Amino acid sequence: MFDVIIVGGSYAGLAAALQLGRARRSVLVVDAGLRRNRFAASSHGFLGQDGQAPQAISAKGRAEVSAYPSVRWLEATAGQVRAVGDGFALRAGGEEHASRRLILATGVVDELPAVEGLTERWGKTVFHCPYCHGYELGEGRRLAVLATGPHAFHQAVLISDWTAPGLTTLLLHDAYEPDDAELRTFAARGIRIERARVARVGGEAPQLDVRFSDGRELTFDGLFISSRTHVPGSFAEQLGCELAQSPVGAFYQTDETKETTVPGVFACGDAALPFGSVTFAVADGARAGFGAHRSLLFPRAEH
Repeated sequence: MFDVIIVGGSYAGLAAALQLGRARRSVLVVDAGLRRNRFAASSHGFLGQDGQAPQAISAKGRAEVSAYPSVRWLEATAGQVRAVGDGFALRAGGEEHASRRLILATGVVDELPAVEGLTERWGKTVFHCPYCHGYELGEGRRLAVLATGPHAFHQAVLISDWTAPGLTTLLLHDAYEPDDAELRTFAARGIRIERARVARVGGEAPQLDVRFSDGRELTFDGLFISSRTHVPGSFAEQLGCELAQSPVGAFYQTDETKETTVPGVFACGDAALPFGSVTFAVADGARAGFGAHRSLLFPRAEH
């Protein structure tokens, strides 16, 4: 019987495990090794680790967490989970593991538009976060935004701040139609509009070519997409956790301690936030670690 089982050993899961290990609590981290940013060559914006390779950051974090004797690591995919008495039972690695508390740090799965060539360039010349990759594209670069819904208005305006006026293009791709006020904002910021559907993307880094359904082709230095996301697995359904909705997908609904709507189940990181960032994931994981630890000490009515 572990005090806490953490599903997911990326940045949020590691941060939660670190706090619990330092509290001398027995922890099992179940990790399938599928970090969301595994496609990117470098990670930016995380204080003290800016520009490091994602695998280097996670490897260092795992080494630090593993130094605490009460933390055990299991490389496996988490399967069936159920409530058992005052705790939980999780199937992973061919065995069932029991714990008093459960932290879901599974991350999310990105769902890209069905455009040929996008998946192969994800994390290389196709990105979701300008704070993570915008600066490295270079000043005065040609940037594009592929719309996936009305929130593309905000993304296009945001992306335009990373380059000069006239160098940002919004590819509507039939995802939405800007209203008059939005068009005026685009004009004021020098954001161009392309209404033709995108047929495919190609080219080799550091550039990519976008071919449209009408046969035209444009070249950009970076393409940004606000991808749809979903939390992996069926843990929400198995446990009865409620999900909150955002413009890009569902995530676990949590309170200020990161506890979900099911007592004893906590969630953190991208799976519990509508914004993906290593910095936010680490902070959220630490909060979940604190919350889970305190819930072991105090009855629910007091924490």
